[in-house]
Amino acid sequence: MPHSQHEEDASAATGGAPIPVTLVTDSLEKPSLDDRDYRVIRLGNELEALLVHDPETDKASAALDVNVGNFSDESDIPGMAHAVEHLLFMGTKKFPIENEYGQYLSANSGSSNAYTGPTSTNYFFDISAKPDNDQDPSDTNPSPLREALDRFAQFFIEPLFLPETLDRELKAVDSENKKNLQNDTWRLHQLEKSLSNPNHPFCHFSTGNFEVLKTLPEARGINVRDKFIEFHARHYSANRMKLVVLGREPLDVLQKWVAELFSPVVNKKLPPNRWPGELPFRETDLGMQCFAKPVMDSRELNLYFPFIDEEFMFATQPSRYISHLIGHEGPGSIMSYIKSKGWANGLSAGAYPVCPGTPGIFDVQVRLTEEGLKNYPEIVKIFFQYITLLRESPPQEWIFQEQKGMADVDFKFKQKTPASRFTSRISSVMQKPLPREWLLSGHSRLREFAPDEIEKALSTIRPDNFRMVIVSRNYPGNWDQKEKWYGTEYRHEKIPEDLMEECKKAFAVSPKDRLPALHLPHKNQFIPNKLEVDKKEVAEPALNPRVLRNDSIARTWWKKDDTFWVPRANVIVSLKTPLIYASAENNVKARLFSDLVRDALEEYSYDAELAGLQYNVSLDSRGLFLDVSGYNDKLPVLLEQVVTTMRDLDIKEDRFGIVRERLIRGYSNWQLQSSYHQVGDYTNWLNAPERDFIVEELAAELPSVTLEGVRLFQKQMLGQVFIEVYVHGNMYKEDALKATDMVESILKPRVLPKAQWPILRSLILTKGSNYVFRKTLKDPANVNHCVETWFYVGSREDRDIRTKTLLLDQMLHEPAFDQLRTKEQLGYIVFTGPRAFSTTYGFRFLIQSEMTPEFLDSRIEAFLMRYADTLEKMSETEFEGHKRSLIVRRLEKLRNLDQESTRHWNQITNEYYDFELAQRDAAQIKLLTKPEVIEFFNQRLNPASSHRARLSIHLQAQGKAEGVDKRQEEAQK
Repeated sequence: MPHSQHEEDASAATGGAPIPVTLVTDSLEKPSLDDRDYRVIRLGNELEALLVHDPETDKASAALDVNVGNFSDESDIPGMAHAVEHLLFMGTKKFPIENEYGQYLSANSGSSNAYTGPTSTNYFFDISAKPDNDQDPSDTNPSPLREALDRFAQFFIEPLFLPETLDRELKAVDSENKKNLQNDTWRLHQLEKSLSNPNHPFCHFSTGNFEVLKTLPEARGINVRDKFIEFHARHYSANRMKLVVLGREPLDVLQKWVAELFSPVVNKKLPPNRWPGELPFRETDLGMQCFAKPVMDSRELNLYFPFIDEEFMFATQPSRYISHLIGHEGPGSIMSYIKSKGWANGLSAGAYPVCPGTPGIFDVQVRLTEEGLKNYPEIVKIFFQYITLLRESPPQEWIFQEQKGMADVDFKFKQKTPASRFTSRISSVMQKPLPREWLLSGHSRLREFAPDEIEKALSTIRPDNFRMVIVSRNYPGNWDQKEKWYGTEYRHEKIPEDLMEECKKAFAVSPKDRLPALHLPHKNQFIPNKLEVDKKEVAEPALNPRVLRNDSIARTWWKKDDTFWVPRANVIVSLKTPLIYASAENNVKARLFSDLVRDALEEYSYDAELAGLQYNVSLDSRGLFLDVSGYNDKLPVLLEQVVTTMRDLDIKEDRFGIVRERLIRGYSNWQLQSSYHQVGDYTNWLNAPERDFIVEELAAELPSVTLEGVRLFQKQMLGQVFIEVYVHGNMYKEDALKATDMVESILKPRVLPKAQWPILRSLILTKGSNYVFRKTLKDPANVNHCVETWFYVGSREDRDIRTKTLLLDQMLHEPAFDQLRTKEQLGYIVFTGPRAFSTTYGFRFLIQSEMTPEFLDSRIEAFLMRYADTLEKMSETEFEGHKRSLIVRRLEKLRNLDQESTRHWNQITNEYYDFELAQRDAAQIKLLTKPEVIEFFNQRLNPASSHRARLSIHLQAQGKAEGVDKRQEEAQK
């Protein structure tokens, strides 16, 4: 598709001197309901930018993607690109204060982040989209976006790489790496890379750590700061940069700002980064099997195939056809057959790109049962039999048309995502060789059926072109090597000749000898036909859902969508029962039941999932929770089948054993997670001791729970419930009432008296209380402690208390992060913010660190002592600015149907029914005064207060990192 290009200029930007700007296109293919205007431009320095005018957005945003990542690291200093990403935040020549960028964003309802990938580094931020006077922004009345862009652009013009920040940021990189050391996703991916071709950058260790970024290079006489400056100078060039700017300002204003602020970025005329020649997997890397020992108790079979290069196949995307069939879970699929044998809990398949100039990799992952692990060679043979079926069946155009049709529908009705997520993603997409008109739709839509490309891609999936990884903590048990960066134990060897021969036989099997259970999928009956939306303009969208029915059996909430106008709906059914939380044993039975329902529906629901319908059956705070969402046309069909399955579930002995074993492993693995993922559950448990259970309690009950016990509990649980239904979206009130009637007629429950409805309440901490809960972590190799310190401030429904807490978070969030993470380097994970329980409200600090919990607690206290003084000295202007920033956050518009559904359901399920919470909070925030907030802080958070109520959870690691004592001393200086 041709680009439309002509020269413009932004001469007004500098008061006269023209800044050349080339218009690439202003005609982007976009979703039907997209009210944004788009323009792609190229500056004189060859920096390409997408400008987005969104007249309704509350958040402005920008993202810049640089075509350099960890594949460009020097081999003896891994992690260079990642370190440079961190260091760019630490001050520039124009804005030399290291946290000035973060302070400015925080003061204007904003935030920022960045990530380093193999071939790109992506920086992004969001900020309030309106000026302080709340008028529409313009060049003469700019929003905070203008100043944020100025600070942001300097990252790529004159960063300082301040010497005093170097060690601190390299320690932050080190902490980030240590956070991932016990994470199997990182460990197994690095193992795959470490066992690949050492001459291709796919093998790189991407994160870096303090040793390889500082200690070892300096021992070799290298000045690492100079190295990072050199890396930035060598790789950061305007012609490798893709910028996206989104704001309320008109496109001409955004163009003027971008031209003015980003034209000074130097164009070094660097070629695009490409890696032709070498391949990630050499011939000697194929035909190999690797047995890897995970941290978690997981079992997987992974097959990796060197694939075709799809870089320029954005119109056809042949891998999507192949992965659709290999990953299918309906009748005739690999998954359907191996699940029927009791060998698998899940299967996924897909191609992923490696880098420009290098073909991709096709990856098949099977989540194995115990029996599946014993029979993994059989699964590999079944897989190759299915590939033979695909080779013998010419690519089916009807299958492609189903995929294409759903992709078109999904794009047509695509709803908005958060501004910074949009800008970050599209700036990355701009590095692809897509026609610029297709930047929004390029990889979402399928445009051409290309059977030749599908056959060519399929020809790479064969027994002489793969390697295999088997993941298990118990098999084979004789791992004899350790991966360099993460310490993963593994064994690496050639696939046995007899197995390879059997794979080749399976690959050559004749149709009459092939397993008759394997066949192509049938046509998908869930594909929506009715996609009309009855759009009726309203002066002001309603904030509240309506109650349509309220009797002793059921209550129905409903809101017809009046904002987003998409042919979608969300239906939530909560079955209230006191039984589930009466004991840990009951809770486990209910969890097993919900897992077994999903297990039984796996094959049936797969077509629905492909057609844009999702469902979930799980537990919520009051009983059983059922959620069905997606295109509303066939939604009632799926809802009826799910509820019927819940009623009629016939639990088979073999599936019960598999699901129970999976849950046993799930409870065990939960205790091996990163400590910051665990700590919140202990805080919940201690705040709701009557109704909450921790994993240890649930795991203790599981071995004694029987199939018969779950069957009996199923009848008791569903026999007497109160049905709460919420319907939102493109459904009428008659549809909502029909859905409620359907659930009632299928389950036919007895009335649950209101006196037996579950009651939620939280522990009230008395004034002056100071509790510490200590727990030793289960994973002996984990060196990361965690602290969550929670300050009780009052009742959740007290608007005055709640808004003061929110305002304190707005004010101290950035200073806390800057002090505890950036300056003191306590750890990579540092959170602050409000934390609510059923009836209580509080404020928490959370830190994961190699430093001891007691020390972390002392640093939180030291910060709060200092902050009392900061708060006293804060000017009225700054205080009012924080209030404005918080009000902007509270009144931020909902971006899609799901967000509004979540907001409604949260109010229904917590029984506060405050559907105008955000608006009322904003009104209350306007009334707050600085003396009131100081008094509130001094009473509720200040360590000197005798009224303060505090609960601190200390998760203690068994391992101890080197040099911790010295680092604790340094942090206090």
